[in-house]
Amino acid sequence: MSTILSISDLSKTYDGGFTALHPLNLDIARGEIFALLGPNGAGKTTLISIICGLVNASTGRVSVDGHDSITGFRKARAQIGLVPQELATESFETVWATVSFSRGLFGKPPNPALIEKILRDLSLWDKKDNRILTLSGGMKRRVMIAKALSHEPRILFLDEPTAGVDVDLRRDMWRLVRRLKDAGVTIILTTHYIEEAEEMADRIGVINRGRLMLVEEKDALMRNLGRKQVTVTLASQLGALPARLAERGVRLGDDGRALTWIYEPARVRAGMPGLLADIAAEGLTVADIDTRRSSLEDIFVDLVKGAQ
Repeated sequence: MSTILSISDLSKTYDGGFTALHPLNLDIARGEIFALLGPNGAGKTTLISIICGLVNASTGRVSVDGHDSITGFRKARAQIGLVPQELATESFETVWATVSFSRGLFGKPPNPALIEKILRDLSLWDKKDNRILTLSGGMKRRVMIAKALSHEPRILFLDEPTAGVDVDLRRDMWRLVRRLKDAGVTIILTTHYIEEAEEMADRIGVINRGRLMLVEEKDALMRNLGRKQVTVTLASQLGALPARLAERGVRLGDDGRALTWIYEPARVRAGMPGLLADIAAEGLTVADIDTRRSSLEDIFVDLVKGAQ
């Protein structure tokens, strides 16, 4: 898959000496959904702002579909749609006028059929003649997405797109993102709702304190860094944990019947079969087994805590 966005040695240090972004390198593949995760102040918005030409980088370069973001700014920026965190719209304009105007800002000719399709896809068609100030926060967020899509960008940045949006609207946006991906649009998503990244992303990047800590395919990340918790309920109570189970790292519950083992499948060969073999070797009878795998949120929290 070809690269549509290439970032090389990009950094940002402000005049006061604060480094918001340490030199980083990142390539985004055409048509993928890339989720950038990080705590508040990690550098996510700074990175997006530099790519979109809103903030000047201290070092490095950005290439957008072959166009340099400095020497070919207009062509590079025309490939990008941005949905910022802030709801910045003209309150007294109608939805239709706002979205149509955004298309015109990029020198695109009027295309009422396209604007209608975008509004219908975002469940905004019945609001097209409403002034922005009359809309709910969730509807305003949809208008922001419609504006970003109005000039038919090939890359769409969604910076916390579902902040303040209810569950139904969030799911609608997930469906829209999948449709855009199917149409060949590259999606770069930052979010505090890690389930969004787990649900939709092809690759995950984790940024913390201005440093890109990790970039990996989501499935590989879950495999390599994920942990598994196995809880085995015994048929009868134990007075003490057998030595071979203790050596494995198994914990005995207060009730004397629950054996809990947390392990990393990528690093433990035998895994569950080995645990069950050890339990059988002790002459213990299993009544029930429950397993749980780490979520992406668990992995993210562990990564960020480990970097502190």
